Amino acid sequence: MTHQTSFAQAEFADKKKVTRREKFLARMEEVIPWTKLLAVLEPFYPKGERGRPPSA
Repeated sequence: MTHQTSFAQAEFADKKKVTRREKFLARMEEVIPWTKLLAVLEPFYPKGERGRPPSA
């Protein structure tokens, strides 16, 4: 039998502490121009056309 969550429990679940990792990743999303970075890295990324397949 499952218990129904109370309003207090549901509201408290949304207010967890933001970790240092989450703060760091949010800041990186703001700072880094991902489209430009990926455009620079793309020529060097293996395409899997020949040779040994990249390991996953």
